[in-house]
Amino acid sequence: MTESTKGTLLLVDGLSMAFRAFFGLPVENFATSTGVSTNAVYGFTTMLATLLKDNDPTHVAVAFDLPGGTFRTERLPSYKGTRDATPPEFEPQVPLIREMLGALGVAAVDKANFEADDLLATYARLGREAGMRVLVVSGDRDTIQLVNDDVTLLYPRKGVSDLVRFTPDAVVEKYGVRPEQYPDMAALVGETSDNLPGVPGVGPKTAAKWITTYGGLPGILDAADDVPGKAGQSLRDHLDQVRLNRELNHLLTDLDVAVPLADLEFGGGDAAEIHRMCDALQFRTLRDRLMPFVKGDDAGETAVETVAVVVRSEGAVAAITAMTGPVALHVEGRGGVDADAWALGVADAADAAWGVDLAALSPADEATLGAWLADASVPKVLHAAKDGWHALRARGWELAGIVGDTQIAAFLVNPDQRGFDLEQILQRHMGVSLDAGPAAGELDLGLGGSAAETAGERAAHVRALAAVLDPMVAERGMADLYRDLEIPLVTVLAWMEHAGMAVDRSTLAGLADETRARADRAAEDAYAAIGGDRVNLGSPKQLQEVLFDRLGMPKTKKIKTGYTTDASSLHDLNEKAPHPFLTALLAHRDATKLSQIIETLAQAVQPDGRIHTTFSQVVAATGRLSSKDPNLQNIPIRTPEGHRIREAFTVGGGFETLVTADYSQIEMRIMAHLSGDAGLIEAFAAGEDLHRFVGSRVYGVAPEDVTPEMRSHVKAMSYGLAYGLSSFGLARQLSLPVGAAQALMDDYFSRFGGVRDYLQAVVEQARKDGYTETLFGRRRYIPDLTSTNRQRRDIAERVALNAPIQGSAADLIKRAMLGVDRRLRDEGLASRQVLQVHDELVVETAPGERAAVEAILREEMRAAGDLSVPLDVNVGTGGDWRTAGH
Repeated sequence: MTESTKGTLLLVDGLSMAFRAFFGLPVENFATSTGVSTNAVYGFTTMLATLLKDNDPTHVAVAFDLPGGTFRTERLPSYKGTRDATPPEFEPQVPLIREMLGALGVAAVDKANFEADDLLATYARLGREAGMRVLVVSGDRDTIQLVNDDVTLLYPRKGVSDLVRFTPDAVVEKYGVRPEQYPDMAALVGETSDNLPGVPGVGPKTAAKWITTYGGLPGILDAADDVPGKAGQSLRDHLDQVRLNRELNHLLTDLDVAVPLADLEFGGGDAAEIHRMCDALQFRTLRDRLMPFVKGDDAGETAVETVAVVVRSEGAVAAITAMTGPVALHVEGRGGVDADAWALGVADAADAAWGVDLAALSPADEATLGAWLADASVPKVLHAAKDGWHALRARGWELAGIVGDTQIAAFLVNPDQRGFDLEQILQRHMGVSLDAGPAAGELDLGLGGSAAETAGERAAHVRALAAVLDPMVAERGMADLYRDLEIPLVTVLAWMEHAGMAVDRSTLAGLADETRARADRAAEDAYAAIGGDRVNLGSPKQLQEVLFDRLGMPKTKKIKTGYTTDASSLHDLNEKAPHPFLTALLAHRDATKLSQIIETLAQAVQPDGRIHTTFSQVVAATGRLSSKDPNLQNIPIRTPEGHRIREAFTVGGGFETLVTADYSQIEMRIMAHLSGDAGLIEAFAAGEDLHRFVGSRVYGVAPEDVTPEMRSHVKAMSYGLAYGLSSFGLARQLSLPVGAAQALMDDYFSRFGGVRDYLQAVVEQARKDGYTETLFGRRRYIPDLTSTNRQRRDIAERVALNAPIQGSAADLIKRAMLGVDRRLRDEGLASRQVLQVHDELVVETAPGERAAVEAILREEMRAAGDLSVPLDVNVGTGGDWRTAGH
């Protein structure tokens, strides 16, 4: 390629590379929490970021094919007619790719009746004539003809990350012809992907030999009568096809383009739009790769310019403890079971912060600083405050006076985002990137960037971030929710994590042995069902061979590697076509999964004999708490195995019993309240069995005549409606014909019209407002409600149906937790909350306090919300979690 002083033009075949990205990344591993597939968007954008970084283009365009035919299909209707149907998960991603290009400031070009390749060819000519270096990225071999001294083709060898650079010499080496002769070869050999058959018996080597001998296709055609052998006769028999192939594979270089070359100049992306797209698609790491391509004005917003901070260490303790707040505080350290803190930063002004090396404190300073940290009258704002609480407590200090948490504030602003670390939030809302500070034990070379300095700088960033986020929370109407619910809950959860829950190791060990033995027996049953062949039951490839080739079972959903063997598909398959191998395989999977849960729990038991899970307020978009390390919410609730696991969670030393309390049918009670449906309200007010009551109305029989099957059907439908359950989904869930499921839904709505009206109104109101809202003001913004993309809009509607109900349930249990915590402290009780799972609270009760704890749980859980139906609370006691259940 000749040297260019007039820039580099990067041209990308949009659909070609998007398809390769789609098939290069498993679609089942890339989707948003609302179910939008994103593998093609992720792969394509990652490829583009790499191209931009590696080639530093001055001009960029991505060319797209438009739906419908082109002049080539008019000439030959069967052109490209043998290509497989577009996967349903791919098509909705094309508009998302174009949106992402818009955010990045990259031109997306297309032209009716022409292919993207023709646009690439035309722009390549324009770029070359302008003296530019041209790079064409395409998986279509027709673009090989564009290669010359100024145009290089980047052709994907595998996926979209392994690109081969085709220069003129590389084309000759690969195909034996010059780039401009490649269409002649393709005309002779044919192109399967374009449904253009070649000359039978003529392969690339023969075609290259003829082209060399006769100087190209015109010479070959002129001398067709003289070409020897069977191949020559075959050529003569297919001359018309060869001429047609050559006509169709010629790329046009003279299109009248709507976007002139000058307008392809790449000036960088829009930071806000990149953040919006990454938030919507829930891309976490990809965001970091895109930010370097933000246009100059946005890219220049660095940490120093945004927060001009001077960090001081000399006299820090005296200065900090004189502050009366509000202050921003940052702890350099770690939370969790191995919590520790090594530096503290405090900022009370935009341009000043203090940093403290905690290891260098004198005993007097330790005492002074500890008293200030524990002073609840000093308002403090942190990011991930609970982690800071644990880190400081590991040093023997208590953290009180927490009035803000920028992590939680950012979550409230947009709960559908992914990634709420300080750096991610700063980058998203302020365009700030942070350098990693030194960790504990790292050598300080005296070159700046000490742990104390890092802590001070980050405290200043937290202060600046709070100034940005607090008004956003208020604008969304959630200031009260933030201040009165989420922030007080931080300390309650911290104490629960610190307390943990006692575990009987021997019970866990025995259960682990049982589940491993059960998994082994199921595996042996599976092997026996196929003649003793010991296949790998964890290998999708081997399972496909057994199920679909050997056993000839009906095919499941088609995926890149064959047919899916995921749990849901195999359960459906076993219902349609039961087989001993499949039954044993599913039993093996269930036992293996349970064994993994038990093993994870056993490994999580700490030296104090307790499991200290970590609760998070910033994971579930509905507002529900999540649990990790280990996840105590994935323990099966209603299975015998789940009950056995709960037996291992016991009352700890010094305590008398466990008391558990949960809401009865909380989501249906919230549905009754929100819908105002008289029938549902009547059922709850009368204290009747809800599903039997509803079943009697729907089926038109007396309550005592409602069969267990009727009750089960009505229960599935009642809960499913809140999740946007369709008649098809209900039919699948209940193994009913779709017509019967639709009739059941029609009967339900005819008798509970308030529910029908509410479900319709909540979506329309959310479409109008742009968000849903819980009973307590928690909002969830759903921009896809107005999307032109049908799939995204349907998913958004299901989210809009569910968010107010699940979100209100989440708020209720959180309000109850605060009430229970306050009452336990106010009444001077030693009992403590140790666990929250779904709608259940678990309290470890001190000797002699059981009756008081039961009363507090009932009273505070009922008082957590004022609904038009009673909040029914079930309470149980026992020496272990299962026995205490109800």
